[in-house]
Amino acid sequence: MTVHDMGLAQAATAPLPGATGPVTAARQRRTWLVYGAAVLAGLAPTLLDAAPQWQAAGLGLVLPGGGFLAVGGWAVLLLPLALLVFIASLVAWFWAGVVLAPLAVWLGAAWLAAAMAGDAAGAWAAPAALACAAGIGLAFRASNQKQRAAGRARLAARAEFVPQSLAEVRQQAAAVPDAEAREMTPEDLSALRYLLDRALQPVEEWGGFDIIDQFQPAALRYQLNHMGFGLGIAQGAYAPAFSGYLGLAQRNLIDKYLLRKVWGYWVYESCWGHLNFRNWDPAARDNIMLTGWFGMHVGQYMLASGDRRYLEPGSLTFRLDDRTQYVHDFNTIIGSVTSNYATAEFGLYACEPNWIYPICNHYGMGALAVADAVCGTENVQRYLPGWLAALDTEFTDAAGSIMGLRSQHTGLPVPFPVGEAGYAPFENIFVPDRAQKLWAIARREIAPLVHPGADGRPRITMPGRGLDTGNYRAGHTGAYASILFAAREFGDTALAEAAQAGLDADCGRDVSEGVRRYTGGSNDTNSYAVLGQLVRTGDFRAGFSRAPAAGNHSGPHLADASYPEVLVARAISDGRGLEAVLYPGVRDGVQSIGLARLQPGQRYKVAGATTPEFTASKDGNVRLDVLLQGRTPLSVTAA
Repeated sequence: MTVHDMGLAQAATAPLPGATGPVTAARQRRTWLVYGAAVLAGLAPTLLDAAPQWQAAGLGLVLPGGGFLAVGGWAVLLLPLALLVFIASLVAWFWAGVVLAPLAVWLGAAWLAAAMAGDAAGAWAAPAALACAAGIGLAFRASNQKQRAAGRARLAARAEFVPQSLAEVRQQAAAVPDAEAREMTPEDLSALRYLLDRALQPVEEWGGFDIIDQFQPAALRYQLNHMGFGLGIAQGAYAPAFSGYLGLAQRNLIDKYLLRKVWGYWVYESCWGHLNFRNWDPAARDNIMLTGWFGMHVGQYMLASGDRRYLEPGSLTFRLDDRTQYVHDFNTIIGSVTSNYATAEFGLYACEPNWIYPICNHYGMGALAVADAVCGTENVQRYLPGWLAALDTEFTDAAGSIMGLRSQHTGLPVPFPVGEAGYAPFENIFVPDRAQKLWAIARREIAPLVHPGADGRPRITMPGRGLDTGNYRAGHTGAYASILFAAREFGDTALAEAAQAGLDADCGRDVSEGVRRYTGGSNDTNSYAVLGQLVRTGDFRAGFSRAPAAGNHSGPHLADASYPEVLVARAISDGRGLEAVLYPGVRDGVQSIGLARLQPGQRYKVAGATTPEFTASKDGNVRLDVLLQGRTPLSVTAA
């Protein structure tokens, strides 16, 4: 059975949207049983007329700060404070995997109430604590019921438009660009230079990056991965026969990823999330937000470039300090993903202690797909059926949408914005039929945001102030860029142009010294905007599932060009010759470039260089002078 067939079969047997999956149901039952036992234990001292200290401690188990009701007097005011601190601990649990924080606050408040208790506990304390707990529970239940009703209504509305929208998506997605005619435009090159300027600086330098925290979306690892994806598309789709600075930029990002500054967050999360104080290997248990994302990043580079250096043992080593290092390579990174999937009770596994993000698991399955393409393995075929079943049963809401986040320990969902447009390009890598349905939904639900702009052309206008997850500031750069990227991937030209118009109008488009950026966006969302600029129909899927034509990795290639003086817009090889398009990046003039993988002693004809022909040296290399004046084609063919 092919992956395509598996996707269709899985869709046919999927449960009704919003049904609670078996693992989720079991975890939620356990959660409520544990809480029920805590409530009974907490009420026991009151029912047994135990000492006031025990009554206060007991009511502290009913709800965080409940014991202050037994203390009475002004201490009652500590109850809302305790609840606020408890909410803050939940945020810490979510933000950085601090699993013990909520428990510490809950039990700490109970202990404090017991220490403050006087000679008697108020007779009304226990009923009040139960009433507060019941009120909070009923409020959450009402909210959940309201959300489920809204989800069912949304599902019904989608059923009306999905068939027509899906037919349109399939037609648009079928029109993929001709690989032999790909070429970056000056606007593409201007966008690409945003990534190159940052990636080509020394590995230890971080100019142009946002350095805030390493636990949530602004973390350096996500910036590096998304920058790598953009560079990988530039190479695989437009310049597979060019190594030079494009290859160096990608390798620099990979080297940066191995620095403790990037992955050291796992030391802390292992301690306070797993109670693991010794082995902080970032590619062992959980942490798909590293292994899945990094696996995609490294695999895409190898697939696009033909460079297999990261298959060598120790090529991806994470160094903690002078004495401790965690030795890895691409195979062991992928091995971590597969071993975690093999033992994942939810079918998907955690980014950080307790929290399972389906979006990170899409990166994980993408990593398996590119590993299959690079190494000839069959990991997707092995793990995808169970993965899809888990996605449909454990992580799908009443609207049929993929949930953003679920707690592994409690089974409870947590809102986290991703949406169909966020998931669709990633599913397109390994199960395109489902991906097209996701985009069929997304494009129609985005459509109401499209209206004529000031120049009369359609544009998207995002509501509110937005949030840039790359720096936690207000802004819509990420939203526009995500829509642009997804629309380009599925060939939806009209919506892509509307997204681009909104991005340019609202996000501070600036071009300085030939480099385009959006001043209203973070480094991460700017990187996503570059990805949206470069991708065309099916490029993202191809970048992780199909290598460029073989001649690009065996025939003559452009091995050296000076950046930013020489901008490479195109470089392809049929195995015998080379076709390239160059632009001046600074000013017109003569520039020297280096070619490699030529046949030693072979005579070549050249169009576009200052010399009309040459004979390749014994090492297969040669340098040519090229007069760059605007768009400059270069052709090298065997005589």
